[in-house]
Amino acid sequence: MRIKNASYVLTGSALVATLAAVPPAAADTPTPLPGPSVSGVLAVQKQAMAAGAPGALTRIDSGTSSYRISMGKADTAAGTAMDADRRFRVGSVSKSFTTVVLMQLVAEGRVDLDASANTYLPKPLPDDRITVRHLLSHRSGLWDYTNDMFYNTVPGFEAVRNKVFTYQELIDLSTAHKPNNEPGAAYSYSNTNFVVLGQLIEHVTDVPMATHYEQRIFKPLGLKNTSYVHPRTTITGSYARGYVRDDDPTLPLVDSTEQTVSWGQSAGAVISNSSDLNRFFAAVVSGKVVPPAQLQEMMKVVPVNADGTQFYGLGLRGRKLSCGVTVYGHTGTVQGYYTYAFTTADGKRSMASMANTSNNGTVNTILAGTLEAAFCGTSPAKADKFSRSGGEGFTEDIAPQVVRD
Repeated sequence: MRIKNASYVLTGSALVATLAAVPPAAADTPTPLPGPSVSGVLAVQKQAMAAGAPGALTRIDSGTSSYRISMGKADTAAGTAMDADRRFRVGSVSKSFTTVVLMQLVAEGRVDLDASANTYLPKPLPDDRITVRHLLSHRSGLWDYTNDMFYNTVPGFEAVRNKVFTYQELIDLSTAHKPNNEPGAAYSYSNTNFVVLGQLIEHVTDVPMATHYEQRIFKPLGLKNTSYVHPRTTITGSYARGYVRDDDPTLPLVDSTEQTVSWGQSAGAVISNSSDLNRFFAAVVSGKVVPPAQLQEMMKVVPVNADGTQFYGLGLRGRKLSCGVTVYGHTGTVQGYYTYAFTTADGKRSMASMANTSNNGTVNTILAGTLEAAFCGTSPAKADKFSRSGGEGFTEDIAPQVVRD
């Protein structure tokens, strides 16, 4: 989600749409891929906690092996230790779930990617040139209403924590502003795009998003720890509490766990855990939930940063890592949680990481380092020391938990 200080959001002027799309290729996954570095993950988690995260978790699924790595606290008040199986709010990773539903409708002939979005909406957008593809690729130009909503982080959050919005109310907040750019002209990340897509899906099918998620994704893939409970405020089962930092970092963290996330809905209200996220993205790239033609469209990624290491397709991010591998998935930010969930192009290695804080761009940037450790096997020297010592050197509060299955 695009929230203040979320460092993954493209800053400055957006890149123009004429950049060539980059389709996935076998070369994206070197053979053999370097083994995961548990010590590298531990080093990243320790750095994230030093920067203000109460806890962190990572799960890596590689072939028949699984690595579950965690550190710190899932609940600071109760002193509960973090573990890698806990549920959490995944924020904008929800956009990939919404995309799968939409692409299934495309495959069913009920939606045309290149048709005007207004063809399928109960109330038209101001510009009839905005297509469904523009929404999925963040090229509609629609203003992100969260820019205003969370300009002051904690007061903004508290104002909407228990509020229930309609899709149209959120869309109207966006269209009250001038667009960022002409439709199709540039990449400009906006939650509005996926709120519009949620409205579109429900209007075309007359079926709630919760039902689509459950019937089209959660049940078929056996995602037992994944849910969409909007507008209920609670997370069930074993979960990590989320903590948002105030704009004044000298103030205490605010427990943001209970909230409707109605301000996000189809753009960011899914709850999951690391195991389910790994299974989901491996299934996506393997063609288990989206037919080949639609999957190819999703994975035609276009560079969205200056050095060409970050990409966006249709509801799917791409990241080119130091060892040459390009991984596919999504990042997520919602109050109290940062998430990275990615997989190789063949789905044979997947990784999901979470730190239970937000409004702390330093933590978000640090957490991205788990991608290098998981897929490229990076292992900083300090991390090796902790690994060899069996955890010595960590304080009691951040003693790591490492499980390999």
